[in-house]
Amino acid sequence: MKFRSFGRDQIVVSEVGLGCWQIGSDAWGPVSDEAATGILEKALEQGISFYDTADVYGAGRSESFVGEFLKKHQSARDSLFIASKVGRSAKIYPDGYTRTNITESIEGSLQRLGIEALDLVQTHCAPPEILQDGEIFEWLQDLVKAGKIKRFGASVESDAEALLCMQHPDIYSIQIIFNVLRQKSLSEVFPLAQEKNVAIIVRLPLNSGLLSGKFSKDTQFDKQDHRNFNRDGQHFNVGETFGGLPYEKGLELVEDLRGLFPTDVPMAQSSLRWCLDQSAVSVIIPGASSEEQVVANVVASEMDSFSEQKLKELADFYHGEVHSHIRGVY
Repeated sequence: MKFRSFGRDQIVVSEVGLGCWQIGSDAWGPVSDEAATGILEKALEQGISFYDTADVYGAGRSESFVGEFLKKHQSARDSLFIASKVGRSAKIYPDGYTRTNITESIEGSLQRLGIEALDLVQTHCAPPEILQDGEIFEWLQDLVKAGKIKRFGASVESDAEALLCMQHPDIYSIQIIFNVLRQKSLSEVFPLAQEKNVAIIVRLPLNSGLLSGKFSKDTQFDKQDHRNFNRDGQHFNVGETFGGLPYEKGLELVEDLRGLFPTDVPMAQSSLRWCLDQSAVSVIIPGASSEEQVVANVVASEMDSFSEQKLKELADFYHGEVHSHIRGVY
């Protein structure tokens, strides 16, 4: 596992982290208690130091599993970076953004995680007007001063929201959907983040698994899986599901992409490597529903980088074949 600097503090984290949405077992199909525990254990074994969760993943289930994991590995706590999010619970979203609600939510996260302070708290896809107002960042700054959190950032749905958040001088990180089928952030967001030394956390680097190259028109997703119930943005931002691409079109694009990727490497690993080849990226956080997926994800850290010519080919493919098909805020 290779490590990278994360934000202005120049701390280092594993460049491949673990997204803990799946172990919440509420939007990717069921994940057993045993499997959730195994995923976390395997991540640590593989050298992963960055764990990203949220209070709403499984109504606290994800944070609780991470908390049990931390309790078991107290000696490793100082080397692990724990990030969570606030702002999408039913009590807060969309019009309950108050200092009290935000503080109480973070207190709940700390209790479930069993820690005194979170390494990072991110606003969780807050409405643009909340980000524009900016008062939520002042509340988070006060929680930094109180020792409840060490840093704060924003998990956003669009480039416009990322650019807006980076106007705040104390924003430490931006989490954004980014992958070889969703490259827009390379234009403005990433250069500004590098200029301001803001960490970039990449979520959905495999585009909800589409970039595994293993799906087909006949693939069946569990009824609890957002890839079933949110394909067209019926429940939340369509960009969170297959990056906003219509599923059938996404399958076509993945087949076209095969010809641009190495034939002797699994598509998922090539897709993760492509993300890591972007210099502004601090950490990618692919999720996992099995220990085997954790191991496969980590391989990308040791792979050779793509050539400049290949990166240009993949950029041309995105601009010429993909961009126009992406739906939703972007």
